[in-house]
Amino acid sequence: MNGNKIKKTAIVAAVVLLAIILSATCFYTVDDKQQAVVTTFGKVSDVTDAGVHFKLPFGIQKVQKVDVNVYHKFELGYTPNEDGEGYKVNADEAAMITGDYNIVNIDFFVEYKISDPVAYLYASGDPVTILRNLIQSQVRNVVGSSSVDAVLTDGKESIQMQVKDLVTQILGEYNIGLTLVDVKIQDSEPPTMEVIEAFKAVETAKQKAETVVNDAKAYQNAQLPQAQAEADKLTQNAEYLKQNRINEAAQQVAMFEAMYKEYAQNPGITKSRMYYEAVSKVLPGVKLYINTAENGSNMQMLLPLESMVTGGNNG
Repeated sequence: MNGNKIKKTAIVAAVVLLAIILSATCFYTVDDKQQAVVTTFGKVSDVTDAGVHFKLPFGIQKVQKVDVNVYHKFELGYTPNEDGEGYKVNADEAAMITGDYNIVNIDFFVEYKISDPVAYLYASGDPVTILRNLIQSQVRNVVGSSSVDAVLTDGKESIQMQVKDLVTQILGEYNIGLTLVDVKIQDSEPPTMEVIEAFKAVETAKQKAETVVNDAKAYQNAQLPQAQAEADKLTQNAEYLKQNRINEAAQQVAMFEAMYKEYAQNPGITKSRMYYEAVSKVLPGVKLYINTAENGSNMQMLLPLESMVTGGNNG
């Protein structure tokens, strides 16, 4: 009896141990940042997402977990110090030649994600190294067609965009399971202190020039309203003088037309009147008398010019 008991106990223990081993080798867990690539006899058979999953034991199926929902990063041209303060420049990676044959040191920060876990694991031997070399190659390509001023000052954003576009295009042609998220220039500077100081002086001069231009624009904006008001005033005055001249000319035309009409009706009288008016203007305050007797007449009459002109004006 004791022998049978021991035998049964051993069998139960073996079954429990086997169940524990099977449960340990047949189930696996994938977290929410991962995907798991399942291979059956060495061939990819499934890709699973987050959760608990079953696989065949004894090496029939194997599982490799890949962090797909995580941003990965690496540096080009520099290595951060272990204490987190400062960095060390990698001259072999950082030194580049610009399109105008100047040497500069450029440091890049790269972010990428694993977009295809199967391609990431099996399409190449080391996809991260391939991405690193690809970015460095395209960086040198873009910097080699840019001016040193653009690299050191206001052309950094354009260089970053060009590098990202070129690398993304190549990754689309040769799928290694990675997607480039971002490429940023951390720093760019000439290799010697003398050149650094010269570029700093150039940048300072540019900033001063921008300040002068901004001050000039501010002065322009302040003076324009006053100048516009003065121009409007002159325009209004000129318009007033123009209209006044037009009115005077119209008045003179009307007077001339009235005089001509009167002359056409009574030429002799009108001539005499115009003559008397002219004489009174030339000789103001002088009394003149006109002999109105006809030739051959013994009677002479003197007419006062003043009364005639006055009467004519009243008429």
